[in-house]
Amino acid sequence: MALGVAALIAVMSVMNGFRAELFDRILGLNGHAVVQGYGGKLENWPQVMADARALPGVTSALPLIEQPLMGSYGGRVEGVIVRGMRLADITSNPKIADNVRGGSLAALKPGAGTVAIGARLAEQLGLRVGDRISLINPAGQATPFGTVPRIVAYTVVTVFEVGLYDYDKALVVMPLEDAQTLLRLGEAVGMIEVVTNDPDRAAFMLEPLRQKLAGIAVVNDWQGSNQAIFSALVVEQTVMFWVLSIIIVVAVFNILSSLIMLVRAKTRDIAILRTMGASRAAVMRVFMAIGTIIGAAGVATGLVLGFTLLTFRQGIVDGVSRLTGTDIWDPSVRYLTLLPAKTDPMEVLSIVVLALALSFLATLYPAWKAASTDPVTVLRYE
Repeated sequence: MALGVAALIAVMSVMNGFRAELFDRILGLNGHAVVQGYGGKLENWPQVMADARALPGVTSALPLIEQPLMGSYGGRVEGVIVRGMRLADITSNPKIADNVRGGSLAALKPGAGTVAIGARLAEQLGLRVGDRISLINPAGQATPFGTVPRIVAYTVVTVFEVGLYDYDKALVVMPLEDAQTLLRLGEAVGMIEVVTNDPDRAAFMLEPLRQKLAGIAVVNDWQGSNQAIFSALVVEQTVMFWVLSIIIVVAVFNILSSLIMLVRAKTRDIAILRTMGASRAAVMRVFMAIGTIIGAAGVATGLVLGFTLLTFRQGIVDGVSRLTGTDIWDPSVRYLTLLPAKTDPMEVLSIVVLALALSFLATLYPAWKAASTDPVTVLRYE
C-alpha cells in the first residue's frame, strides 16, 4: 500500500510538473499566439500590433523576427534559430533575463554586432563569452556564379539557459534592428507575438484579428502549434494513473487475503467472543478496524515516502545516472534540463481517498465471514 501510494504521488507530481514547466517555458518564449506574415514578412506590423493590443483580453503584443540559419565557429557548423527582438523586450523577458549563465545582457546593443546564445549551442560549438559566431544566411547576394550566402560574424556577449533543450541548443537572440539587417527585411518584421490573460481562450480572443488579416497574415495560437505534445501528455498522465493504481489494488487484495487467513486462524476465539455476548456487528467492527488501520498506515507511510522522493528527486536521478553510467534524464529526449515536479493537493487527496476506500471495501467480506461464525458448530467438541 505504501509503495503504491508513493509511486502514484511521485509519478503524478512529476508529470504535472513536466506539463507545467513545458507550458511555462514554451509560452514564456513564444507567447500565447503569433501573427505571422505571408512570406515571412509583416510590413505594416505597427498597425497589426496596435490592432492586437486593442482586443479584449490581450495583455501584450511584441514584434519578432525568427529565422532558421546556420551558425559556425572554429570549423564547426550547427543549425540555429535567429530571433530578433527589441532590446527592451529581451531584457524584460524573464525566461532569458533570469537565466543568464555567462556575460551580461547589458552588453547587447543594436548595431554593435552582439548576440546572446543558448548554453547548449555554446557547448556544441565551443563558444565562450567574447568569441565571435558566424551566422550564415543562404539568401545572400546573386552573382554571375550563383547566389553567394551572406556570412556575418557577431560577438557573443551573453550565454543563457532557459531549460528547454531544443531552444538552448539552437537559439541566437539579437536586437531587432540587427536581425532586420541580417535578413534584409528593411523595416518589416516576421511576426507579432501576442500574450493574453487566458491562454486557453487565446484562439477565441484573436478570432476578430484573424478575420481582419485574412489574406495578409495567419494567426496561430499555442494550442495549434503544440497540440501533439500536450495531448500526448494528457493521455500519458491518465494512463499512468490507472496503471499505477493497480499497485494499490494488489495491496488491497493482500489485505483481503490476510484478513481471510486471520479469520480462519481465530475461528475458535471468535466463537468464544460470541458465546460471551459479542454481537455480530461487534465482531465485524473488529476485523473492519484491523483492515482499515493497515490501509491507513500504508497510506501514511506512502505519503511520507512519496514526498521524500519528490524532495530529493534530482539527486536520486543524478545518483542513478552516475551508478549506471547512463543519463536517464537526457535533455535531448526529455525537452527539459531538470526533472520537474508539481504536486496537486486535490490529486493527492483523490489518491488517499481511493486507497482508504479500497482498503475499507477489502475488509467487508472477511468481517462478514467472521460475524457468520456459528459458535455451536465451532465449540461442539471443545
